[in-house]
Amino acid sequence: MIVIAENEVDLKSLRGKNTLFLLKVAEGSLAAGGRGGGFGERRVVAVFAFRYEEGVCEKIFETAEEGTVSKFEVPYYVTRMPMTMSDGAESVGYGVVDPELVAVFAHNAR
Repeated sequence: MIVIAENEVDLKSLRGKNTLFLLKVAEGSLAAGGRGGGFGERRVVAVFAFRYEEGVCEKIFETAEEGTVSKFEVPYYVTRMPMTMSDGAESVGYGVVDPELVAVFAHNAR
């Protein structure tokens, strides 16, 4: 999963406001080879979106339909990104904090 977030990801407090798009990339032999950041093939196969605001979290979008998924591309500048999990543990995954890209994805999710 690749995380595209409006703000830094803190799932412990859920304070403030954040929108997260989770991009599931194709699995297989090409998914970890050849390109920077550890991603070879960057074909998105499913998209999930969540919004949280002042402690309330809700799923706002989900699709695996090829025609819709094709509107979402993994940005070339994805890097390792620290995140705080709901139990307070720190985790590092792949993603980017980019409010403008989140706005584009939100428009594509309509």
